Amino acid sequence: MTTDFSTTSSGGGTFTERARRAQLVAVTIELVADEGYGGASLSRIAARAELSKAAVLYHFSSKDALVRAAHEHTLTALTDDVARAVEAAAPADRPAAYVRRMIGHLRAHPRHTRMLIEAMSHGVGEHQRSQRWQPLADLLQLAGVCPPAGARTRAIIIGGAIDGIVAESLQDPGYDTAQAADELVEVVLSGS
Repeated sequence: MTTDFSTTSSGGGTFTERARRAQLVAVTIELVADEGYGGASLSRIAARAELSKAAVLYHFSSKDALVRAAHEHTLTALTDDVARAVEAAAPADRPAAYVRRMIGHLRAHPRHTRMLIEAMSHGVGEHQRSQRWQPLADLLQLAGVCPPAGARTRAIIIGGAIDGIVAESLQDPGYDTAQAADELVEVVLSGS
């Protein structure tokens, strides 16, 4: 599997410096996903990357800066993937494409999912809540699934359902997320 770190490695510097930052982001994602936010100290990140703590601090000023970069990387990968699926679908099919790809991406990348959860639960990468539900609300309105007055509530409900499906799949790897996504799409498209 290839990993694109263009969002984290575009910060300038030499090719080697960009590659080192990408490596540190990848190691941070793994460590936070495997050990939790508290288990991802700068010392442990440095050890897993086979670097000194000073080398880590050369590239990132603090653990929080590194976790923010890892969060940004995973969030960008998710939103880019979902955006491609949505753009490839006809306008009426875009809410379904959003739901299926969101669940599919998070299921396919459990470490990214855990990274996002850990970072957000520790106040890293906080954003306005509307940034999360507004894109889906817009898709629902454009597809004619619900009137504008109900789009926000419907998007929040769907977002909560997606979170629940993904959380269940993290606890039970055998859980059929594709079926769950299909059932959620039925609700999304029913207009009821």
